[in-house]
Amino acid sequence: MATIRSYIFIDQLQPKTMCYLGTFSRGFLPRVNMAALVVEVAPGLEIENITDIAVKNVDVKPGLLVVERQYGYLELHAKSTSSVKAAGEAILDYLGATEADAMRPEILASRIVKRIDNYHAFLINRNKAGSMILPGESLFVLEMQPASYAILCANEAEKAADIKVVDYRMMGATGRVYLSGEESSIRAAASAAEQTLLMRQ
Repeated sequence: MATIRSYIFIDQLQPKTMCYLGTFSRGFLPRVNMAALVVEVAPGLEIENITDIAVKNVDVKPGLLVVERQYGYLELHAKSTSSVKAAGEAILDYLGATEADAMRPEILASRIVKRIDNYHAFLINRNKAGSMILPGESLFVLEMQPASYAILCANEAEKAADIKVVDYRMMGATGRVYLSGEESSIRAAASAAEQTLLMRQ
């Protein structure tokens, strides 16, 4: 039977987090303020059965289905919050699990880098898919496991402050978030992202 690593309900996808998700999603693209669910399991192939159950039982759209080396990932969304929650309940029922059975997130690194240098900004921007960080802005970086919590951290940070989503990686051994903006905004975003994880520990 599968091990549920992450079970993440997002009440409203924020614009920048949602748009960044669209840069690597190969399924149905979500819209702003839609509810979403992200499930991460091991072994990875079990995500195929989970997807089958979710889309056959409830009117939700899958945006992301990935079988990675060790883990499987599913993101699904809908205009109706109740539909997303119903899909989640069907998934949990299939797994014989509850939300509480998901792994607790662990913060591996959390840093604010003030007033990014020109060269540093250039290097970060070469490896990003989201907004560009500009010299003089502050940078917040966060690393956690399980990886899929990265999308939740980015979304909650965006709710809390006017920041740019430079990058988030929600698949693999660890998740990573890169956010930029004015220092005061970045501090508020960092606090929101960290609290999101700490509340689930």
